[in-house]
Amino acid sequence: MKANTVTPESVDEYIKTFPKKTQKYLKQMRTAIKKAAPKAEEGIGYKMPAYKYNGVLVYFAGYAKHIGFYATPTGHKEFKKELSIYKEGKGSVQFPLDEPLPIALITKIVKFRVKENLAKTK
Repeated sequence: MKANTVTPESVDEYIKTFPKKTQKYLKQMRTAIKKAAPKAEEGIGYKMPAYKYNGVLVYFAGYAKHIGFYATPTGHKEFKKELSIYKEGKGSVQFPLDEPLPIALITKIVKFRVKENLAKTK
């Protein structure tokens, strides 16, 4: 990720700080999340795009060679097998910029997080 010394005001502002190729991936990620969780509140958290619905759902971030996806620990645990083909960190997964984003998988993870958050509020 670019060294952001200033927290972006919006997801649009965040995306604009990246090269065109990275912007394309960031926009695809954003679209997938918004389709999977249309009622989610979009904002910035930890200087990256954040989505909340009855609590945090997911975050994502742009880097030089990948898009980082943060579905909190439960999203990663639930989809461990599907995510195992990607480089993972603690609570994160890296989708390389030289491969298509796994939109169907991202959608499944976001929908899982929505259901999980709704279950916590009942």
